[in-house]
Amino acid sequence: MGFPYQSQLVCGYPNTWSIVVPVLLLVGMGIYFTVSTGFIQRMSFGQTVKIMLRKQTSTTGISALGSFMLGLAMRAGPGNIVGITGAISVGGPGALFWMWVAAFFGMSTAFMESVLAQLFKEKNGKEYVGGLPFYGRRILGNKRFVGLILSCVYITYALLNVPSQTFNVFSAVGTISETIAGQAYPRQSMFYYIIAVVLVFICAFIIFGGIRRVVAYSNVLVPVKAVLFCGISVVIILINFPLIPYFFKEVVVGAFSPHAIFGGTIGVALAQGVKRGLMSNEAGQGTITMAAAVANNKHPL
Repeated sequence: MGFPYQSQLVCGYPNTWSIVVPVLLLVGMGIYFTVSTGFIQRMSFGQTVKIMLRKQTSTTGISALGSFMLGLAMRAGPGNIVGITGAISVGGPGALFWMWVAAFFGMSTAFMESVLAQLFKEKNGKEYVGGLPFYGRRILGNKRFVGLILSCVYITYALLNVPSQTFNVFSAVGTISETIAGQAYPRQSMFYYIIAVVLVFICAFIIFGGIRRVVAYSNVLVPVKAVLFCGISVVIILINFPLIPYFFKEVVVGAFSPHAIFGGTIGVALAQGVKRGLMSNEAGQGTITMAAAVANNKHPL
């Protein structure tokens, strides 16, 4: 999905028309939140783990760990692979540097999103609900139509992403099955229809079980996915260990070389890095706020 940066307001500025809007919205707000919170990224990792592992005494809502796993399930996925490869293929290795920058400052943005979700969450029976439509409505005058508009925007965005996410899962499962079977199957064959039906029933069973069932499966599947993802990444790094110095050189040169600056390449690299960084970590996108709101925490921080 393209970022809406081709605005007539900024098209007249050389080498900046493609970077101004994403930088101001994502990196700019990330820098603001980083400074205003006193570099929240420095927060003790041990303290964070302690908060997540704290025993939940209430039956309302879900635990902080369950909320974290649910959020991680949303963040760690195809976007981490497709986003990075897409940024490098379009913006070159220098785009990776700007992805790191966007990720660093995006931490504070994600933190503020989660805090807002906790502050303005609402109780619905034995569960908490909240997120961008809820705190957006409260911040923007507590008008009902504001919450309705934000909800419609979010639902539309989610529905537009369903085909791409479904295609990724469908293709991955099909490829794995073909590899195990040792033969290729046409995409219109009964084999793929069976896969589709099985996936639909599995997803329906989990989703219609409510947030607690979703969290229960996330608590099991997300750690497995994280271990596999990190393990495969480490293996790839070790296999290509001699190329690490060359890798960092290409990233820095692609981000700051005179050719990149004066030739306009830096604009493409920066824009792609920020855009794909958003696709990868979802900081500032508002999609992770629902997972943050359902947690039953003693304090929003």
